[in-house]
Amino acid sequence: MILLAILLGTLFAGVGSVWVAAALSFGLLARYTQHMLSLAAGALLATAFMHLLPEAFESDIGPDHLFMTLLVGLVFFFMLDKAELWHHGHEHGDHGHNQPEGGGHDHGHSHGHSHASGGWAVLAGDSVHCFGDGVLIASAFMADLRLGVIASLAVLAHEVPHHMGDLMVLRSSTTDRQAALLKVSLAGSITALGGLLGFWLVEQLTGYLPYFLVVASSSFVYVALADLIPQLQKRLAARQTAAQIGWLLGGIFLVTLVSQLAHHH
Repeated sequence: MILLAILLGTLFAGVGSVWVAAALSFGLLARYTQHMLSLAAGALLATAFMHLLPEAFESDIGPDHLFMTLLVGLVFFFMLDKAELWHHGHEHGDHGHNQPEGGGHDHGHSHGHSHASGGWAVLAGDSVHCFGDGVLIASAFMADLRLGVIASLAVLAHEVPHHMGDLMVLRSSTTDRQAALLKVSLAGSITALGGLLGFWLVEQLTGYLPYFLVVASSSFVYVALADLIPQLQKRLAARQTAAQIGWLLGGIFLVTLVSQLAHHH
């Protein structure tokens, strides 16, 4: 009974939050694509700095170990980014040799690919984060059935803003909404894997949760600062700049608000 409840709760939280985010991103907010990039950057940074890292640092693990994990995570995602660019360059090298240095095509080509590599980093970090969420939900269900239901609802609520960010990162590399939704849904389904393993190994895995949280944080920080923020660093009219900053702050506020409500309940 408990195992079935954990499976249903983790799928509800992990995949359900992706679908709610998609309904908002592709439906109500679809025409504000550029603003959604600002929102995504704010949401990813807030998820890392206001939710994941504080939770990790509440553990008994020394800050030096957690900061080292954060540093290793950032370097890993940088290397993943470079590997994607290197692989992409080899695949398309014949097309690039004839381009004039600094030509418009080459710039657009590289710019477009940076989104793709950022997308992989987001999915990797998201999978780690969702695995940790699954272990947390399993722990809650094993303590009390009602607590497990509340935990599932809380995870779904606080995952929606940052899944909106994930979808926007992936949509910036492809126009295929279904492909973006499928990839983020698969990452969200890792919550169920975390829940199932958590059911069997909850005591052993709980000690590693802070590391999961920090690795997930490193991916969100890297993508926000290396992929999304550079796109926003353009000379714009005062009104557009204000809107950009407003949406960025909106992403931070939204995640902070939802996280506070989730922790309160």
